[in-house]
Amino acid sequence: MEFERKPLIGMVHLKPLPGSYLYVGNLDNVIELAVNDAKTLEKAGFDAMMVENFGDIPFPKYVDKTTVAAFTAVAKAIRDEVSLPLGINVLRNDGIAAYSIAYAVRADFIRVNVLSGVAYTDQGLIEGIAHELARLRKLLPSKIKVFADVHVKHAVHFFEFEDAVRDTIERGLADAIVVSGKATGKPVDLERLALAKRVSPVPVVVGSGTTYDNLPGLWKFADGFIVGTWIKRDGKVENEVSLERARKLVELANKLRNSS
Repeated sequence: MEFERKPLIGMVHLKPLPGSYLYVGNLDNVIELAVNDAKTLEKAGFDAMMVENFGDIPFPKYVDKTTVAAFTAVAKAIRDEVSLPLGINVLRNDGIAAYSIAYAVRADFIRVNVLSGVAYTDQGLIEGIAHELARLRKLLPSKIKVFADVHVKHAVHFFEFEDAVRDTIERGLADAIVVSGKATGKPVDLERLALAKRVSPVPVVVGSGTTYDNLPGLWKFADGFIVGTWIKRDGKVENEVSLERARKLVELANKLRNSS
């Protein structure tokens, strides 16, 4: 994935997986819907995709073995059908599971919500896992990149934002950082994004709230964009990816690339 291109990374939000409270007993359907969304992203011209167990509410801090097995099956099916660079995010903060799945299916990157520091969330206190993840990366060397949130959404934070940026990179060893709004689909704070861009030596990725209307204003402050809600049918996160909306965003991004 080339950050010089400022990639659009489309979300594949999974329906509830086996082991989660809302799972309805049909893994084949979960796989089919996920593969369809991934194919739509590829057809629309997105640069990469990221798969996330979005339907597994209420989220645990770390998932069980059933979820890891099912997630791996879904990710493998997507990898077999779609050639886009693939990312894995295991909610709420299971970077160890994410890296393990990514390693097994030969994915390209993972997202970790709390790599460094502490976040107060609806799952309680979540502590950073930088040490554990670094040990796993040493044990299973690969080219998998770690995208780490700074002041992740759906959480309250105790460190100053700039300090958190530096710690996530310098002490957490993140390969890229993610800056989001307060919740899923909510726009990022432009001042924070600009600050992150100024102080970060690694790519800065917008993690939520990117839309057709605000992409031009975000463009100069970020190196990539993770997009989920806006590209869904009717702009509703629970719906499937809309080819029309996804293509519209890609066309705009291409215009911005050509004009910069």
